Amino acid sequence: MTLPPYADVLGIVVEPGSDDADGAPVLVMPFTDDVVGRPGFLHGGAISGLLEMAAIAALTHALREEGGGRIKPVGVTVDFMRGGRDKPTRAAGRVTRLGGRVANVEATAWQDDPTRPIASARMNYLLVRP
Repeated sequence: MTLPPYADVLGIVVEPGSDDADGAPVLVMPFTDDVVGRPGFLHGGAISGLLEMAAIAALTHALREEGGGRIKPVGVTVDFMRGGRDKPTRAAGRVTRLGGRVANVEATAWQDDPTRPIASARMNYLLVRP
C-alpha cells in the first residue's frame, strides 16, 4: 500500500503483514525528534497526522474493493485521551459508512495495548467515484 507523502515526513510505515489481512492496514509511527512535543511526549499534530493516515489507508483499502475513487476530507474530530510517550505508536482505521458520495471513518492510535488508545478520530470524506 502506498501512503500519502505526509506519511514520510512523520516516518509512518505500514506494519509488516498487516496490509495482507482482510481488514485495514495497521500503521506505525516511530518516536523520533521529528514528532516530539514537550520532552518525552508526542506532539498532538503528529498523533493527528497518524490518525489521518490510518483513516486514509482504511478508506483506500475499502474503495479498492469497490473499484477505486478519489477522496477529499471534509470534516475531522480528534479526541486525545492520554499523552503519547517515547515509543512507537500504532493506528488503524475502520470505515463505518461507505456511501455513494460520502464516507465516514474512525481511527484509533495506541502504543502498548490497542484497548488503551491514546487518541481517536472521526473523519468524513467526500467521494468521487470513477
